[in-house]
Amino acid sequence: MTTTATTPAPTARDAAAVPVVSFQGVSKSYGAVRAVADLRLELHPGETVALLGPNGAGKSSTLDLLLGLRAPDTGTVSLFGTTPQRAIAQGRVGAMLQSGGLMEGVKVRELVRLARDLHPRGHTVEHILAAAGITDIADRMVGKLSGGQEQRVRFALATAGASDLIVLDEPTTGMDVSSRQTFWGAMRRQAEEGRTVLFATHYLEEADEIADRVIVLHRGRVLADGTAAEIKARAGARRITFDLDGPADRAALEALPHLTSLTVSGSGSGHTVRIRSHDADATVHAVYGLGLYPRNLEVSGLGLEQAFLALTTAEEAAR
Repeated sequence: MTTTATTPAPTARDAAAVPVVSFQGVSKSYGAVRAVADLRLELHPGETVALLGPNGAGKSSTLDLLLGLRAPDTGTVSLFGTTPQRAIAQGRVGAMLQSGGLMEGVKVRELVRLARDLHPRGHTVEHILAAAGITDIADRMVGKLSGGQEQRVRFALATAGASDLIVLDEPTTGMDVSSRQTFWGAMRRQAEEGRTVLFATHYLEEADEIADRVIVLHRGRVLADGTAAEIKARAGARRITFDLDGPADRAALEALPHLTSLTVSGSGSGHTVRIRSHDADATVHAVYGLGLYPRNLEVSGLGLEQAFLALTTAEEAAR
């Protein structure tokens, strides 16, 4: 009697183990410009990830590769264990990009209905409109929308179906503060439903507030990857601010230990001193050692924007 070996069917645990996004040694050049250089990263189910980087860091190229709009020169890009093209055809990916216009000669509702009909797992039109917060402009012509309204319509198109990955490129450009808050409320609901959200942004306060993971790109490589708090800690420096009565001896302040920057403002009757230090405790101790009496002393960590600038500036200086 012989037996035939069978391959076990994939389980939910197996599916969860497959990365939503995987870049393995991916590089992409445009002539002499290397936009992506041996990029390696993975995204997993349920993450909300901010993609940061200065201009030319490779953010747009990375998103193009992720969405299968461009092919890598070397390495592999996969979504849900398959090719980007196949994952998109299966309706597993929704994208909101800066490039590309909207059909202007139709109503918002008609455009949303078209996106719903094209999606393999489309939601109802009313659900899409409500989730994107555009029910009130559903019967307006697309060509008559403001920039912020157009962004909200693009978001509606990106979430027209039950996609597992939502990719957003500078999603809140052109939105006012109220619209941005509404938008991110909608995105939080997407994440709470188990979807992976990846967004590139220049609004670093959004990354700090919204993302549970921040990836900093620089020259096509991952410079930092972690929570916003971890990125801030990696930058190392802390801010020290205090007031001084009377004149300030700038030379003595510049000689304080562990300084990375110093700003002194004010007049002869009083000054405000702003310091960045890699060892705030030692620096403050040395301030008192100078015989100074700092008033309104504050020591705080860098914000994400300051940490981002510190990391990228240090990387450039090291080249």
